[in-house]
Amino acid sequence: MPDQNIVFRPSFNSSVEVEARSERLTSLPGAVLLREMLDKLGMVPWLGARLSDPRRAELITYPLSELLRTRVLLLALGYSDQDDADFLRDDPSLVVSVSDRRGLGPLLSGRTEGSPASEKNPPVPQHLASQPTMSRLVDMLSVEPQRAVLREGLLESAARRNELMRGARMRYITVDIDSFPIEVHGHQPGSAYNGHYGTRMYHPLVATLGETGDLLDLTLREGAVHTAHGAVDFIVPLLSRVEKKLGQVAAVRIDAGFPEEELLSALEERRTPYVARLRNNPALDRLAEPHLRRPPGRRPATERSWTVEMSYQAQSWSRPRRVVLVVLDRPGELFLHFFWLVTNWTAEQVSGEELLSTYRQRGSAEGFIGELVNAIGPVLSATARPKSHYRGAPVEGPSLPADGFAHNEATLLLCGLAYNLMHAARMLVEAETSHGMSLKTLRQRVLTVASRVVLHARRATLVIGEMAASLWQRLCARLTRLRPVDA
Repeated sequence: MPDQNIVFRPSFNSSVEVEARSERLTSLPGAVLLREMLDKLGMVPWLGARLSDPRRAELITYPLSELLRTRVLLLALGYSDQDDADFLRDDPSLVVSVSDRRGLGPLLSGRTEGSPASEKNPPVPQHLASQPTMSRLVDMLSVEPQRAVLREGLLESAARRNELMRGARMRYITVDIDSFPIEVHGHQPGSAYNGHYGTRMYHPLVATLGETGDLLDLTLREGAVHTAHGAVDFIVPLLSRVEKKLGQVAAVRIDAGFPEEELLSALEERRTPYVARLRNNPALDRLAEPHLRRPPGRRPATERSWTVEMSYQAQSWSRPRRVVLVVLDRPGELFLHFFWLVTNWTAEQVSGEELLSTYRQRGSAEGFIGELVNAIGPVLSATARPKSHYRGAPVEGPSLPADGFAHNEATLLLCGLAYNLMHAARMLVEAETSHGMSLKTLRQRVLTVASRVVLHARRATLVIGEMAASLWQRLCARLTRLRPVDA
């Protein structure tokens, strides 16, 4: 009789067998590290004190704190689908990392579905919350006051990471503003075809901290809106909150889609320095033409650039502004390339070359946004469909459709919190190793390694593969030295 545990015998080597056993195995030991980082930051108590839980207390199985940890940790570890909570519901590393209980309780004892326990409500094994429960969490967080708390939580987590690792406020900071596409594969509320990106999508706005890469704010927008749509209402209040939490805003960097009169005037009114790229147009092309001449002498083997100071007033602008022409001479190309920058700094405050250097650092912000999309992978799939079943039974009476756009924004904000958590862990690794590391590399080399949980007496031991042990030891030593931030 064949062994029921044997899953596969590869033909290339008959001495190898693949078996399935009911052991406490996990590939996600990094959940323990991320839970420790969450506790150091104090973000779950901070969120719990500000988010409301409308559920009846006597029917609650999973506290709001556990649901928040479950969703954020799953997103951070690369599991963006809510169904992943069912797939991983018995993973020992995740179970112990999301639980409020101490000791071996999460791994050994059961808990009741609601309270009190009875014959009709028996104890059940400890496991992650199910997909319907996680869906109800997002529903709970989708109302506007709750989303405002999540949005404020992004800035709070950035400020707490800075306090945790630096111990002091930053004196001057740079805020990078940009938009990015999130492709969708359905007819989610607010999604639309965007001709610039050539796909059906949402078009959110994002703010990042230029010096470190922390996410400061996110807001979801319809897919067909212009890049600058709602930028003033997004940026100006954010700058006031950033200065209260982090430090004096030294500059705002924005891309070519943003420099409209309303935004530039608002930044000038509050005396906030900015640098932005301008889209080329016939008027700017005519201004640039006399300066598109190569200097005499042999062309260099590497790219060179130079700047030209000018004043320019677009038709929609209320007054002339300082613009800087940047000319690029690239090896092997016949014609010169050029682009324009606009700023409210004077030439005496910041030279053209210094302005170009400041703007080019915006490339780091685009890299951080790319990591949010590629490493965290926001999946915004909620639609305005009424619920047909609840707990396996058909819904009696009419069911109001959910606000799909609000659900998707709540999901995006949770993704932002997961990004900031992963970024905090990445900054810790970089401080210890003095080497840069992407979020995907952090996940592959540190957070997801072969491991198992061994129970003995009153202790649970998480055994990890030796290939990750050295980095874990160094990382955990630095992590334990950090003083937790008060909630």
